[in-house]
Amino acid sequence: MALADTERGGEGFPFPEIVELNVGGQVYVTRHTTLVSVPDSLLWTMFGKKSPKELARDGKGRFFLDRDGFLFRYVLDYLRDLTLVLPDYFPEKSRLQREADFFQLRDLSKLLLGPRISKDNSIGEEICPSDTEDVAPPPCALGATDTLRTASAVALPSSGPRSPSLDSRKSGYITVGYRGSYTIGRDIQTDAKFRRVARITVCGKTSLAKEVFGETLNESRDPDRPPERYTSRYYLKYNFLEQAFDRLTEVGFHMVACSSTGTCAYTSNDPNEDKIWTSYTEYVFCRE
Repeated sequence: MALADTERGGEGFPFPEIVELNVGGQVYVTRHTTLVSVPDSLLWTMFGKKSPKELARDGKGRFFLDRDGFLFRYVLDYLRDLTLVLPDYFPEKSRLQREADFFQLRDLSKLLLGPRISKDNSIGEEICPSDTEDVAPPPCALGATDTLRTASAVALPSSGPRSPSLDSRKSGYITVGYRGSYTIGRDIQTDAKFRRVARITVCGKTSLAKEVFGETLNESRDPDRPPERYTSRYYLKYNFLEQAFDRLTEVGFHMVACSSTGTCAYTSNDPNEDKIWTSYTEYVFCRE
């Protein structure tokens, strides 16, 4: 019977009308018809040609896909009406292209290679800020001195390494936040148990944060932030605060301020029990 169903292209398969997906840890709920809306795509093959027993599931029974959970939202959005609509500032265009190729969505891949599509579905030739490192302003918008400086910078070979002196001209501030906790034992104890939270936040201008931290910057919490706007939602893929300090020092930043606050609580109603201290500290770095 299962073989006969397969030959009929999936008719009669017991997929529910509403399908729950776990894509890289992100949960999505959609219709079965949406997943099979593009013939010959990977999802069409999975949910139209196979049975549920053949597909991987997570611990809660949801169908599991080991792909980028954040970018899948755009894949699913495309499957609903076969239209690509991206935010005005979308820094993950090349990665979404990779996802389109993986899911065998050829038309989506062609759209990503073509003119950029904005929120209002208008097509333009605007270059996505993430697709180029430095876009030189038009000479008419510059003074004579700035025009010469820009012309000399553009004349540099693109294949060569980027000069550190160019980075140092981009002045600005970056604030690194860190939350941690530790337990102070009873008075008769001399040791303290530390429990650190591996979450180091970054506040500052988006373009400057990306320049400094690159791939170690997790942008999933604020993916559509324009380059010249400020954000306080990024965090680093570091396990130690000193790694962030080292990176900031390497690119010419130095610490100019530090602020910390903390709270204390008992682990139980007994005042003789351990005390848990929780602190939050911010370090302000500057490059002039």
